[in-house]
Amino acid sequence: MICTHQLNHGFGLCKLFSLHNHHHHHHHKKQEQYLFLPPRITFHNLGTLKNRHTYNNLSKTLTQARAVLNPDQFTTTSPLQQQQGVEESVRVLKNAAKTRKVAADEVSAALSLIKKAKVDPTHFFSILGGTESPGRTWMLIFTTQGRLERGSYFPVTAVQRFDAAAKRIENGVYLGPIGSLTFEGRLSWTTRILAFVFEYLRIKIGPFDPLQIRLGKNSDNEREPGNNDPFFIWFYVDEEIAVAQGRGGGIAFWCRCRRVIT
Repeated sequence: MICTHQLNHGFGLCKLFSLHNHHHHHHHKKQEQYLFLPPRITFHNLGTLKNRHTYNNLSKTLTQARAVLNPDQFTTTSPLQQQQGVEESVRVLKNAAKTRKVAADEVSAALSLIKKAKVDPTHFFSILGGTESPGRTWMLIFTTQGRLERGSYFPVTAVQRFDAAAKRIENGVYLGPIGSLTFEGRLSWTTRILAFVFEYLRIKIGPFDPLQIRLGKNSDNEREPGNNDPFFIWFYVDEEIAVAQGRGGGIAFWCRCRRVIT
């Protein structure tokens, strides 16, 4: 898949599409694509900020994030300062999703601040998985390892679908005309923890139909995913981005996208 950028009413737009021959339309098979739904607020490139007010706000945010990373070196922030820090950190992440040019350490600092803020998770699941099937899809943007020492933008197209109504999850890596690898299964939600069990693996190569492989034991198909299964702990979810930590300890964030068939 190839990523292109356009402007649509002031919003950055990223469309992922598969390479194919445009001259023989009658030979085309439908291709699964993902349309990137970017932040609805236009942000400056952090590397070329000219507005001093915006720069000062961002500097304050990063200072607050570093206070979380090194609490002994800073005074405790008030609830209002913490809320403002979360808002600024969310802006940093949305800019990162839109441009992929925000420095990795700044993205990691924003993720750390959001994790420590303990944002109310009441509406996370309904936003993440929608209110009806097949749910909503989210593109992985950035991942970190361990205690946020290292982080980077995810190099390939990885999309997860969460279906709150049917309690289903799908996790896929898409390589354009080469093919795709997807896992599908069940999920459960408790407070801010989404646990899951994969039931099927699907491998698609080129134009051929996907090969489906059943995973796990038959007894696993009846139980609800629990503490011993893979899980995500969600720290922030809105209509555009989502932040979570996996069982391995790394934190990542996703940007909302939608599936299109061409």
